Amino acid sequence: MCILLIKKRGYFRMKWKLWERAVVLGLILSFAFSCTSAVAASEGIPGRVLRLHVLANSDSASDQALKYKVRDCILRSSDVWFSGVRTRSQAEQAAEQHLAEIQKQATEELRKNGSSAPVRVSLEDTWFPTRQYQAVTFPAGTYRALRVTIGSGAGHNWWCVLFPALCLPCAEPKQTLQDVLTQPQEDLTGCPYQIKFKTVELYEQLENHLKSGK
Repeated sequence: MCILLIKKRGYFRMKWKLWERAVVLGLILSFAFSCTSAVAASEGIPGRVLRLHVLANSDSASDQALKYKVRDCILRSSDVWFSGVRTRSQAEQAAEQHLAEIQKQATEELRKNGSSAPVRVSLEDTWFPTRQYQAVTFPAGTYRALRVTIGSGAGHNWWCVLFPALCLPCAEPKQTLQDVLTQPQEDLTGCPYQIKFKTVELYEQLENHLKSGK
């Protein structure tokens, strides 16, 4: 009787372990498919937006304050330059046409505030980690950005989205994320599950590393 009971217990223990493994395997597969769909949806987002990236000279209080003054100066002008822009391509063209003017205005703003730091303004493909802006989370990836570098650009940076004009409240008519993203992409930017974005970020870091050949 004892032998039979022990055998039954061993049988049920084995069945339980098999069930546990099946559940764990199911969770892993579910997570993998979920992350795969997140990566697939996120890959198209960088190609649909244009970011503004302002890098401070350093992390000193004065340099950080100058960064915000330059930012405000650029946003005031950009409100006019990007008015009526309907596509990312048009936004890029508008930014490129005003690169020299943006540099001039940023330099004048620095001089007005007693800084002799140089300013570099360019349109670049820049890798960004996962970042939240307002109520929207943008997954990690290489984005086209209007980049404004003050001095050495070694300080904490500030960024926003020029297109669609999330940081240009007065630009009219303006596109919204709903206008430029697909439904899966829009769902992803509002997704509360940060673990998915971390998976996307790790994937993008690996892809960026392989592309750079480092």
